[in-house]
Parts: sequence; structure tokens; C-alpha cells
Amino acid sequence: MTGDGGLVHWDDVEPRRLEAGHLAGSWRMLGSAAGSVRATVNRIEIDPGRWSTPAHVEGEEIFFVVGGFGLSWQDDEVYEIREGDCIVHRAGHEEHTLRAGDDGLDVLAYGLTNSVITPHLPRAGVSWLFPSWVETGAGERPWIREAAAGEPDVGDPAERPANIVNLDQLEDERWIDLADAAGSVDSGLNLVTIAPGKIAAPAHCHSAEEEIFVVLEGDGTLELVPSPRSRDRGNEEQHHPVRTGHVVARPAGTQIAHAFRGGNAGMKVLMYGVRDTNDITYYPRSNKLAFRGVGLIARLEPLGYWDGEPEQPD
Repeated sequence: MTGDGGLVHWDDVEPRRLEAGHLAGSWRMLGSAAGSVRATVNRIEIDPGRWSTPAHVEGEEIFFVVGGFGLSWQDDEVYEIREGDCIVHRAGHEEHTLRAGDDGLDVLAYGLTNSVITPHLPRAGVSWLFPSWVETGAGERPWIREAAAGEPDVGDPAERPANIVNLDQLEDERWIDLADAAGSVDSGLNLVTIAPGKIAAPAHCHSAEEEIFVVLEGDGTLELVPSPRSRDRGNEEQHHPVRTGHVVARPAGTQIAHAFRGGNAGMKVLMYGVRDTNDITYYPRSNKLAFRGVGLIARLEPLGYWDGEPEQPD
């Protein structure tokens, strides 16, 4: 594909097996496989009755339950979760992890790769300081130490808190803002239904925001539209077929716009993105600019670098 970012199908991403004590699951690093930079998404298929990760606190994370059921462990309380749930953990808030039910748990885990919040594993007694774990004393790696600490206590599930919402709680609209409903601040996750032959949003590219897309149902087309400057460098408009399981990463600053168009039966796409008030969005097909921080959309006249200058090089 032309430009930064890319397209990958989750079946083509080799799973990475992680297991220690009560922790066990298969991880597919979808974001990095698709060329993400600042944001990422991993698919975690948690073994029946096992846990996803050590309990931890870090930057904002968003989880979407693709299939199965289980428990969300948060600050020593547990809550039932199921397919269609969105769980938001804001930066520096509750300690959290997941436990799968008897049939396993399949989740997408979204987050920022360069968060300034240092992940902390309170039960393992370690914190993350790039590029390694910081330990309070000599010992095994964090997952081994977490396994030695044993499973977190699990009592009866409590009433679900506001940071867990299910699709059936929200209005059945074309554009469902899942993460906002669950209290997200730094990022967003939307489930967008795209009708056959229609586009979800005008083709656009961002100056500061990064987006990651996962096709959850159906099929359609990813359209890539270069800006005038990108076209001058030889890039041309491209159309790529996509279907359930395709993951698309669109980092900031590529100068190549993207749009999704529904196929014969339409499709549903999970759309994740960071929120940056400094972002400028460009729409090459209509020559519009959207300035997020001031809430303004305008149309400007494109000019060459030397246009109007009194002096030019020979």
C-alpha cells in the first residue's frame, strides 16, 4: 500500500503464546502488523478460566469483547462481561485485568504506545520504565512473579460500573460512540455501520491523530486518496477490498486520505483514534480543512512553495 500504515488480516498475524501460572492466552499484535505508530490494537484470545495479564495500571486502554464471556477485575471487584461490551480504563485509574469464562474470552485491546503513564503491576511489585521493567528487588520477570502471587481474589460479580457498556445499552444508530459512553478521555472507539455502496465519512487524513480500523462484519472497500502534494510525488488513488477481520492503520501525517465504502451487504467497522486538539484534518476531494481545536472547517487555496515570493532560485 502507498504511504505509511497498511492493511493486514488478523488471520495472517501469527499468534504469540503467553502463559505463566493462571495467565494464559494467544496474542495477535494487529496494530504493529498493520503499521501503526502511536496507537495500537492487540487481539487477545484468553484461555477458558485463565487471565489475560497481571493486574496493572497505565495509560488509557479500551477493550472490546469480540466473543465469549468472562470477568473484568477492577480494584478487587469483578464484573461480568460478554460479547459487545466496551470497557474503558482511563489513564492512572483502576487496576485491571480480565478473566475468561468456561468457553474462553476474545477481546480487542486498544491503547497508545507512547503514553507518559508508567504501567504499574501492583501485585507483582514492578513498573514499566522503557525499555524494561523496573523491579524493587531481584526476582523473576513480571508474569512469573504474578503467577507466583496466585490468582486475584474473585467474589460474586458486582453491579457493572459506568466504564463498561454494551451495544444493547446504546441507541442503534449508524455511528455508535462506544468509548465515549464508557468515559474515555484520550481516545475514542466507534462502531460504524456502512450501508452498501456508501462511505462512512469523506476521505480524509490527519496531521496529528492516528486511527486504526477493524472490520467486524461484512465487506467493502478501503479507498486511499493522495493529497495534491502526495500526488505530485507519484502516488495515485487506490482501492483495496476488505472484509471481516481486516485491520487498517492510518498514522498521522501520511498526506494520503482514507475512506471506507460498504460492499454489497454493507459492513460494520470498529474505528479507534487518539484525540488531539492540535489536529488538522484535510479532505482532498472537497479541499476542506478542519481545525479540531477551534471547531472550524474552512476551504483554503492551495499554493506552490514559491508562489508569490519576490525571489526564486535560478
